[in-house]
Amino acid sequence: MMGDKKVSLSEKTARRWLIERGITIQDIADLVMYLQKRYHSNLLMEDCIHNVERVLSKREVQNAILTGIQLDMLAEKKMLEEPLQSIIEADEGLYGVDEILAFSIVNVYGSIGFTNYGYIDKQKPGILKALNDKSSGMCHTFLDDIVGAIAAAASSRLAHRAENTE
Repeated sequence: MMGDKKVSLSEKTARRWLIERGITIQDIADLVMYLQKRYHSNLLMEDCIHNVERVLSKREVQNAILTGIQLDMLAEKKMLEEPLQSIIEADEGLYGVDEILAFSIVNVYGSIGFTNYGYIDKQKPGILKALNDKSSGMCHTFLDDIVGAIAAAASSRLAHRAENTE
């Protein structure tokens, strides 16, 4: 997972919270594969996983994960003031702060991340479909966008690396 490198408290916590919210590295890597398989005929799942791991090692990404998941958890516990509580709990369509937080992740690897993110946010494949299911009783207003953004950033990283090797 994290190799021999020293892992910060932020990274440990972000990774733990993703797992506690039902998100695995494999789930995100599956999204990367979904985004990139048509562009890379020899793409391996291990390449997707590696790029997700690299994205998760970025402090900006960890901060977005921590912030978004914390807001989702507070909304589940009804600990936010109105009208923010109702807005986040319902994941209102005109509330765009969740996407803005996701943009801080996709921006790490350049403008291609925005198109990757927009596409996957509309398609909602894999784990993103499950995160958007309101029947679970859990609030994922921020988490679905964060997961999509991590996959989009990892896809962008992969695309940049492939371009530099061809």
